[in-house]
Amino acid sequence: MKKWWIVIIASIVLLLGACSSKDKDSTSKVNDEVSKDNPSGDLAPLDEKVKVVIAEDGSASGAGFYIAKEKGYFEEYNIDVEFAVFSNSDEMLPALASGDVDIAGGVSTASFFNAIAQGIDVKIIADKGHNVPGKSYFTFVIGNQMVDEIKDYEDFKGKKIAISSKNSIDEYIYLEMLKHAGLTSEDVELVLLADFGSMLGAIENGSIDAALQIEPLIAQGIENEFHLRFGDATDYAPESQIAMVLGSPQFMSDEQDVSLRFMAAYLKGVRDYNDAFIKGENKAEIIEIMIKHTSLKDSALWEKVYVTGLDPDGKMFLDDVLKQYDAYKENGAISGEVDFDKAVDTSMTEKAVEILGAYEK
Repeated sequence: MKKWWIVIIASIVLLLGACSSKDKDSTSKVNDEVSKDNPSGDLAPLDEKVKVVIAEDGSASGAGFYIAKEKGYFEEYNIDVEFAVFSNSDEMLPALASGDVDIAGGVSTASFFNAIAQGIDVKIIADKGHNVPGKSYFTFVIGNQMVDEIKDYEDFKGKKIAISSKNSIDEYIYLEMLKHAGLTSEDVELVLLADFGSMLGAIENGSIDAALQIEPLIAQGIENEFHLRFGDATDYAPESQIAMVLGSPQFMSDEQDVSLRFMAAYLKGVRDYNDAFIKGENKAEIIEIMIKHTSLKDSALWEKVYVTGLDPDGKMFLDDVLKQYDAYKENGAISGEVDFDKAVDTSMTEKAVEILGAYEK
């Protein structure tokens, strides 16, 4: 009998030891060892090649992904990236939450926040699009026939203004402009045109007077003498967070060795983008990469567009994200509450910046 008790106790000790060992493994420290002898010059590559799936549709705001891929920054860490295209965010967000997709881009809309409020678990991790002061890539244009009528924002009174959607960053910027102009929604005629491309024809034929338009259609419309830029969105919405990099919860918490290296490679790509379009360094090379991955295939037009703002350290205007959320909620467009302490996770982005060093502007 005594022998059996010894066996039972020994088994319990072994079982507890196995459990504590497993717990230790699951909470093990992320491998952030830095050595200049590593191929990347910073973080050691992963021991085995890992595939990371990115939901990206060829938008210009995905520049960091495209450049990091073409310049070999992902490969240096033994990461193989694969781009997946979804027809809409309603399909993309569940795939991201389940871990079928690791990284995606999200645009600020009420439906995006609604999805999170209703239990879709995704993490907001870095900047993926904001307006650059004086050179907004997402801003208002007016028809050429309006040049003598609309000289200041208050002149929008009584005019037909098109935006692509309501309860979105589009309507948010539109309403901020009206406040800046001292106008209300009743002072103008709002026209919904879901397709930015259709705004070009509508403004050219005079069926609308102005539109909240996006690059490269802004530059193309100017080239074809359809419209003119009017002011700049940063006149009234200086820190609008238009798009964000999103991560799956599994990728951010269970695969930290991978997510840290992914973010380091991504930021290297974003920094090359800033070097090219802000500092003018290696611009031709970066334009070729953008031509390969986006719908804008005209290198000459790339010299004229106002490009998407991408922070080289991945920083977001989080106060503005909260402001947008509050605006959607006030309009009754959001059901439930979003816990931003849980939804925002910039830890891997910040750790990557610590390793790479802050970008020198």
